[in-house]
Amino acid sequence: MSDPVNEAAAAPADPPRPDAPQPDTARADAEWLAARLRAAVTGDVEADPTARAVFSVDASNYRHVPRAVVFPRDAGDVHAVLRVCRELGVPITARGAGTSIAGQAVGEGVVLDHTRYMNRILDLDPETRTARVQPGVVLDTLRAEAARHGLTFGPDPSTHSRCTLGGMIGNDSCGSHSVAWGRTTHNVVALDVLAADGTAMTFGPGEAPDNAHTRALKALVDDHLATIRQGFPSLPRRVSGYALDRLLPENGFDVARALVGSEGTCALLTEATVRLVPAPAARVLLVAGYADDVAAADAVPHALPLEPLTLEGMGSDMIDALLVRGRRPAALDRLPEGGGWLFAEIGGDDIADARARAERVAATLADETGATTSIADDPAEQKQLWSIREAASGIATRIPTPEGSAEAWPGWEDAAVPPERLGSYLREFRRLLADHGLRGIPYGHFGEGCVHVRIDFTLTDDDGRARFRSFMEDAGDLVVAHGGSLSGEHGDGQARAELLPRMYSPEILRLFEAFKAIWDPGDLLNPDVLVHPRPMDADLRFDGPVRELPLTLKYPHDGGSLAVAARRCVGVGKCVDTSTGVMCPSYMATGREEHSTRGRARLLSEMMRGETITDGWRSTEVRDALDLCLACKGCLSDCPVNVDMASYKAEFLHQHYRRRIRPASHYSLGFLPLWSRLASVAPRVANAVLGSQRLSRALSRLGGVAPERSLPRFARRTLRTRLRSRAKTMPPTFTRPRVVLWPDTFTDHFSPDIGLAAARVLDHAGFDVVLPRSSVCCGLTWISTGQLGIARTVLRRTLTVLGPEIAAGTPIVALEPSCLAVLRHDIHDLFDAAEIDGGTGDGINALTLAEFLEQYAPDVDFPELGSDGPVPAITQQHCHQHAVAGNAADQRVMAKAGISCRTLDSGCCGLAGNFGMEQGHYDVSVAAAERALVPEVEAASGDTLVLADGFSCRTQIADLTSRRALHLAEILDRALGGRGHRPSR
Repeated sequence: MSDPVNEAAAAPADPPRPDAPQPDTARADAEWLAARLRAAVTGDVEADPTARAVFSVDASNYRHVPRAVVFPRDAGDVHAVLRVCRELGVPITARGAGTSIAGQAVGEGVVLDHTRYMNRILDLDPETRTARVQPGVVLDTLRAEAARHGLTFGPDPSTHSRCTLGGMIGNDSCGSHSVAWGRTTHNVVALDVLAADGTAMTFGPGEAPDNAHTRALKALVDDHLATIRQGFPSLPRRVSGYALDRLLPENGFDVARALVGSEGTCALLTEATVRLVPAPAARVLLVAGYADDVAAADAVPHALPLEPLTLEGMGSDMIDALLVRGRRPAALDRLPEGGGWLFAEIGGDDIADARARAERVAATLADETGATTSIADDPAEQKQLWSIREAASGIATRIPTPEGSAEAWPGWEDAAVPPERLGSYLREFRRLLADHGLRGIPYGHFGEGCVHVRIDFTLTDDDGRARFRSFMEDAGDLVVAHGGSLSGEHGDGQARAELLPRMYSPEILRLFEAFKAIWDPGDLLNPDVLVHPRPMDADLRFDGPVRELPLTLKYPHDGGSLAVAARRCVGVGKCVDTSTGVMCPSYMATGREEHSTRGRARLLSEMMRGETITDGWRSTEVRDALDLCLACKGCLSDCPVNVDMASYKAEFLHQHYRRRIRPASHYSLGFLPLWSRLASVAPRVANAVLGSQRLSRALSRLGGVAPERSLPRFARRTLRTRLRSRAKTMPPTFTRPRVVLWPDTFTDHFSPDIGLAAARVLDHAGFDVVLPRSSVCCGLTWISTGQLGIARTVLRRTLTVLGPEIAAGTPIVALEPSCLAVLRHDIHDLFDAAEIDGGTGDGINALTLAEFLEQYAPDVDFPELGSDGPVPAITQQHCHQHAVAGNAADQRVMAKAGISCRTLDSGCCGLAGNFGMEQGHYDVSVAAAERALVPEVEAASGDTLVLADGFSCRTQIADLTSRRALHLAEILDRALGGRGHRPSR
């Protein structure tokens, strides 16, 4: 029913400000606007350069810098924001997870973000199969709660781990299961909304409220019944324009569903009731192989009658894009032969039932379409296969070329045609790309004729933008010729709304204008979208200045440009998934956009642009956002576009503190290798100082170390000393192959027993273990604190010392994963290839212990550690190892030693080298550990081994739990009857 807002009660009076500008709103001062908003709402209002920068773009090509960002706590706050903005004439843009790719989640007025507070499931009724949610609820949160009752929410975009219900309703999102359960519009029961004039209304089952808005809507429909009935193409993925046909009498005058997909241009959502559906008891994934993606598209009409839950398609060019990045998931081996594939998920009452149904589908496709097929019924295997498809929006942003790869962008992102026309459309679409000299990788929801693609538009110059416009216009004509929709999932936004006249008649377009005017006559809500849209080639985030700032790192994969490197982030938002994975631990702890990889990349881009972030390398906004970056490198592997924020942070710190006094921790923790070598001269004295409560506190304070942290003790004898003693009794044979054991600072000075254990394991494997002929260091602590000049000097000396071994290809076993990451990855940011390996291109043959054993001693046997069957173990995988090597080899080697090991899905341990030791970081460091690591370790049984190869990980586990973690070398040494179980001394 209608409930006009009592505006006087919606917010307190505005703060007095005699010198305030008149509310001539187009030029309203951002801080003054923020003050007005803060007085009116109980939620958060941010108008500082950081907030305005990170919310200036979404996952599209467009950039609009907002005046303020509001995080409302409840519907009352949304009312209040609307009142203030209406009074001042400031537009409002409602935003979900910021993963919109058409530009409808950015605006130059106030951005509303519901994810911080309005993110609750208010009610879930398994009897009626409905849920009442606030707009900021993340889809996976709802699905997890519904799963407790055997239910799910049908639409599931690939961003399901972070997209919000409000965003899905705004865009009419779909996902891979729309074949079975429809779009979001088919799963909405009721909406609570605010019109632009502040009128609160609920639309749902039954009679619509009788007020001016609904009366105007009925009159609009009654006066244009024939036009509306004839003006909309009938296809499963029509998302473009407003769904006026939902207002027809035969469709029940369904105002709620007419608002779904309106992209925030008509009303503000405060609450929604959505439909839940029974989740299949079991699912099996059938993959059908074809000659190419076009042949796979031709097979869709044969597959649809078989009632799959999903029917997704992609071609071999997607696999090529995956492989060019150095990734080769094991799941690729399960793809059937072909150059294009259909992924069909089949449900059943149990696994046997689902598999039987899948086998019938496979037989039909083989007979009717000539498909080769494979069936995956193991959930882990299915997840691996689906991960290829879900990462596609990121993978497709870099298209393989003879020169390496080309940047690719959205724009023509998700057009849809009737499924029976999909093969024909794809053929002509690929020809159209070629005619325009463009490349793209099509993939998507083939079961409903929806194709995603990112295209290598050159949007940084006039010729490229002209080609972009020309292609978009031709592509619009092509999809309309096939009876399709400009958008089949993500909405029109600024990207495609200008093309709506190609799809709809002038009469329908006038009705769109009238529809919006009923809700928002003043064009306050997300203006310039859908109705009277801004040009598709305006406001591009590539426009504007790019500062020529000095750089130290080489950015070998980005043409030597930090601006291009930061531009890797296209906003898909995997870093704001707080449910799983390594990325991004600080965002998981704080929930603030500027602490995500995406937010930091945007700040760096804005810094290079020089408008919202004006101080260049001296920027305090970028410094503060990067301060909580753990440099864990999780983004290097987990980000679909391989953003390497750890390296960007190192560059920033190097430039920010150039010729300036640095934080104390940069001198204490950054120079740890030097202090460790000095302490090794008199370790007892050093430990006596560290063991003194008064002196250790003073050292911590002077060194910028968090007072909550205890300082580590030095070993009485270094690894180098102990291995020299060992060599006197066990001299090298010179007849066995050599392996260099890397004496990292942490193993050498703090945990030499681990190094000795590794030496015994390598000796057992049949190798002569040698150390570098003089002291070496990877420079990690100087890199992580941004002291790149020193790091380069240290590494250059190391390369000189290791030169003969590198030239000979001698394997180097690194026990500390962070050092391995420097030798395999970071070193290429500091040196040209010729400086590293003499130009051979072979790099440094640096390996983990497990990788070495697999490659060089595959037949070595280890006695089984347990006498009564496999020994249980859990592993905290070091983030840097996760990023550059993974731990699959570790798992296989441990299995040979009779260890049944589970790798924790715990993300970063939170200590992360110097990060968790520094003042001001303790709370975030502990929060990262307590998210999953600490509970998992504490819950493990006493006979379960805890493994952690990283010194930081072992330290964090020792500090926060009652357990002591072991290195893989210690475990294998224990299996050999060695002393790997003894604590370091």
